Amino acid sequence: MKKEELNHLKDTLSSPQHILIIPHKNPDGDAMGSCLGLMRALEKRGHEAFVLAPNDYPEFLKWLPGTEKVMVYEQDRNRAAEEIKKASLVFTLDFNSLGRIGDLSQELENYEGDYVMIDHHQQPDDYARFTYSDPNMSSTCEMVYDFLEKMELSSEIDEQTATCLYTGIMTDTGSFRFPSTTSRTHRVIADLIDRGARNDQIHGAVFDSNSLDKLHLLGCALKNLVTLEEYHTAYISLSQEELDQHNFKKGDTEGFVNYGLSLTGIKFAVIFIENKQEGIIKISFRSKGDFSVNDFARSHFNGGGHINAAGGRSELNLEKTIEKFRDLLPRYKNELQP
Repeated sequence: MKKEELNHLKDTLSSPQHILIIPHKNPDGDAMGSCLGLMRALEKRGHEAFVLAPNDYPEFLKWLPGTEKVMVYEQDRNRAAEEIKKASLVFTLDFNSLGRIGDLSQELENYEGDYVMIDHHQQPDDYARFTYSDPNMSSTCEMVYDFLEKMELSSEIDEQTATCLYTGIMTDTGSFRFPSTTSRTHRVIADLIDRGARNDQIHGAVFDSNSLDKLHLLGCALKNLVTLEEYHTAYISLSQEELDQHNFKKGDTEGFVNYGLSLTGIKFAVIFIENKQEGIIKISFRSKGDFSVNDFARSHFNGGGHINAAGGRSELNLEKTIEKFRDLLPRYKNELQP
C-alpha cells in the first residue's frame, strides 16, 4: 500500500465508520481469524464492524471470540443486503478476487463505497481502492497485525483479537512448519501470547476436537492414498458416497492432503473431494521446495493460491479428474525431481 493510500485510509478510520468484513467462501482458520480479529480491533476504536461470511464455516472455528456476530450470507441474504447498503468500507480478507465469494459477489455489484483488500495470495485483482497484498507473508492474520500497526491501532489488540490472529497464523502455517513462517512471524506470535493468546488452548480447540466420524473418514482417505514414485507424487480421493458414509461435515477434511506430503520422497500431494451438490471436484494441492502448485492449479484446474499450497476445481467427474491429473504429470517430471 502506497504511503498516500495509507494516510488516506488512516484519515478515514479516524472517524467512526460502518464497516463490513468479508472472508472467502468456505472460510478457513486464517480467513475467520483475520476477519474476527480485525472486527474486534475496529470495534474497540469506535467503529461499527460486522463479519459477513459467504457461507458457513467449520464447527472447530466457532469457538473464536466474536463468532456469534458473524452473518452468513447463504442463511440471511436480506440482512446481508441491508448491511452492504449501510457500509462505508468493505474489507475483503484472505482472498484477492471477488470470484472467491460465490453468490455474494452479485450482492456487491451495486456497492459504491471503497474496498480494502488485505491478502497474501499471488496475482491480486484490482477491484480495491486500498490494496495491501504480500505473498511473502505467512498468513492474512499476520498481515492484519501489521495493518493495525500501520493504522496506529496496535493498542486495540486485546486478548480476544490476539486469540483470533494467533489461530489464523497457526493454521495457515501448519503450526509454524511451512516455509512462509519467518522470524518475524515468531515475533508476532510472541507478542500475541503476551497480549493474552493461550497457545495451548487454541491448539486444543482447533486440533483436539475430532469426532469419531472424522477419524473414520481420515482412515478411509489414507486407505485411498496412491503414490506415484516416478513423479514423487501422492494423491487421495474421496467420493461423495464415502463422505456420506462418514457423516461428513464442513471442515472434516482439513489437513488430510498433508498426509501425502509427509511421505518420504514425496514432493507433490493432492486431494480430490467430490461435491455432488455443487457438481464439482474440489482439489487441494501441496508441495515442497520450488514446485509451484499455484501455477499448476491456475494452469489446469481453475484455481490458485501460494507456491506450496493452492486450491482448484474440476467439473469433470472424479474418475476423469484424476485421469486428467495423472496425464499432466509427465510434463512436470523434471520439476518434480527431489
